[in-house]
Amino acid sequence: MTTHGPVMPVWSCGGCDLPWPCPTRKRELRAEYADAPVSLALYLGSYLVQATEDMPWTPAGVLHRRFLGWTRETALRPPGVRNTDSSASPTTRRKR
Repeated sequence: MTTHGPVMPVWSCGGCDLPWPCPTRKRELRAEYADAPVSLALYLGSYLVQATEDMPWTPAGVLHRRFLGWTRETALRPPGVRNTDSSASPTTRRKR
């Protein structure tokens, strides 16, 4: 069990006192959910809902970036894996 859990209602890290999720917890979560990015987003989304209730003065965009925004970073992909979704770039789509 990690010591880098959230301390509520201030949402700081219990291990390092940085805003949660801290860099250490993000690394742990990336490893834990490496093959399940949707599950990671759902897990963090539930925390986002709680955090918005605990910190209503914080702009929604700030909390979204803090809890979910980092999950879309390329660091989540295993090394050497590229985005192969053809809808990602209009130049990669074939004309019919």
